[in-house]
Amino acid sequence: MTRKKYLAVEPIVHFTLRLLLAVALLSAAGARAMADGDWIVLIGPDGPTGIQSVPQGSEGGDAELPKKGRSLKRLPGKGVVVGPGNLVSEAEFGDCQVHVEFMMGRRSNSGVKLQQRYEIQLFDSHGRENPTARDCGGIYPNWRPRRGGLEYIDEGVPPKVNAAKPAGQWQTLDIVFRAPRFDPQGKKIENARFESVVLNGQTIHEDVELESPTGMTPPPMGEAPEGSLYLQGDHGPVAFRNVKVRPLAK
Repeated sequence: MTRKKYLAVEPIVHFTLRLLLAVALLSAAGARAMADGDWIVLIGPDGPTGIQSVPQGSEGGDAELPKKGRSLKRLPGKGVVVGPGNLVSEAEFGDCQVHVEFMMGRRSNSGVKLQQRYEIQLFDSHGRENPTARDCGGIYPNWRPRRGGLEYIDEGVPPKVNAAKPAGQWQTLDIVFRAPRFDPQGKKIENARFESVVLNGQTIHEDVELESPTGMTPPPMGEAPEGSLYLQGDHGPVAFRNVKVRPLAK
């Protein structure tokens, strides 16, 4: 090839190489995005999205706890859902990272349930020494109904520390959850796990294996590879904001 012809072809070669490099970089970025997953916002600045049903009159711009009483006051605006009423995501998740911000009313009881089955307890238990699994941040125990109430059949898993804030303050909960695994015939071969649970910046659980769903036993729902996120709002006043889920690669 003569030098003249080479000079004519050189820009085309360089452009082609740059194009191939750009495509490779975009493909790598796309692969990472697919591997890491994107955050799916369930309650954001514009209010709830991707929730199966939102109780009428529960949306607001903020919440506050009056000096007297246990109920939370809903303030005008968007971005906050104030109970009562349970919230269930439309999407179902397997392995995932969850971020929830919540505010408890006085003596209130709530929970965040992965796949509607595995519960991190939310409770107004600030300042309580030696918290149990029924206090804020606990992995809720199994129980069975009995005449006149219920009977706990295990102790659940208490949080390592009591990181709960007082009622009426916004709190943060961050969870990394691993779903149970099943073989092609549907037999469970690996239990679900809370890989990590962080309450208000403090790690309260690490690598806790769950042999079965928490709560009532026999469980009302069998275990599955995926399930909806469930925010409990029927056991006392509670508010939620900035709720999002990020699917994780297995």
